[in-house]
Amino acid sequence: MKDLTSSFMLNNGLSIPCVGYGTFQTPNDETCAAVLEAIKVGYRHIDTAAFYGNEEGVGEAVRKSGVPREQLFITSKVWNSDRGYEKTKAAFAKTMKNLQMEYLDLLLIHWPANRKQFGDAAKGINAETWRAMEELYQEGKIKAIGLSNFLPHHIDELMETAQIKPMVNQIEFHPGWAQTDIVEYCLKNDIVVEAWSPLGRKDALENETLKSIAAKYGKSVAQLCIRWVLQHGVLPLPKSVTPSRILENTKVFDFTIDAADMQAIDALKNIGGQCALPDEVDF
Repeated sequence: MKDLTSSFMLNNGLSIPCVGYGTFQTPNDETCAAVLEAIKVGYRHIDTAAFYGNEEGVGEAVRKSGVPREQLFITSKVWNSDRGYEKTKAAFAKTMKNLQMEYLDLLLIHWPANRKQFGDAAKGINAETWRAMEELYQEGKIKAIGLSNFLPHHIDELMETAQIKPMVNQIEFHPGWAQTDIVEYCLKNDIVVEAWSPLGRKDALENETLKSIAAKYGKSVAQLCIRWVLQHGVLPLPKSVTPSRILENTKVFDFTIDAADMQAIDALKNIGGQCALPDEVDF
């Protein structure tokens, strides 16, 4: 990966820019300006979701950016209350109305339906959500379809009925919460892994080990985290609304973390982030 124009290849042959700009918790009225700034400094991959409540702001930024739509990669997600065949179709229509776009590059199931909430029905709910997305994909309304927060056993169950293999699985992945078993499973099965919250929030950014290693390379902790994600073969989705940090988070291609430092970062446990367990969530 040499710069923001580098890409990962999805299993359907579609290229996806190697670093995406995250918009979680950015209010809709601030999203347009933030996304415009991200596009200005070189981001071409923008990640939003119906649950974020800022799809309108993302769409507005894309229209105002002056960058041709086909040069941008836009992701959104089906929220938990919209799972199931008919609800997924309706949710997608609403997302496209919010974005004011003719197609979407990537749509994800935001969280798997789990047995804690739905018992034995969980598997069928995920299957029906996926069936709706497969149809939208086959109709050309979405260029790629995938998952978010799915564990290997959720994916195995989905593949019992799926006609199309997921192209992406977006998971929480940052120093202190590496989830390497999920990454290994996905990479083995030709599913690109994306990292939400790659900076790990405050606890990771203030971790002394990370601060020491970052200083060695003359980089910020945030830059170190993003680089660490990339060196694991995972696609990071850093988020900031501060222009200087939006730019700073792109400066991750001019250094390589050595093996010993990668191992030291890998050894960090349970710091930063949400660290939610998909089988235990009840939202």
